[in-house]
Amino acid sequence: MHKSIPWPPSARPFPPARGLRPVTAQALRLASRQLQRWARRLAAAPPPTAHEPVFEFYAEAGAPEGALFVDGQRVGILPGVTRL
Repeated sequence: MHKSIPWPPSARPFPPARGLRPVTAQALRLASRQLQRWARRLAAAPPPTAHEPVFEFYAEAGAPEGALFVDGQRVGILPGVTRL
């Protein structure tokens, strides 16, 4: 069962808006709008890549001469290159 409580005009639940209250409410509304714009922009943006690729180059004795690796996988050889 739902019952509403009558409020007489002299006993208002909240005092009338004065001072910083309206200014604070307006600032919160503006901040909310800005956050909503940022949220929409982030939702529309493509997801970031998992990580940047890691490049490695080996030109040491015992290693494949001039081998180029990306994320631990050998992708090629740079012939004649001994250091980068």
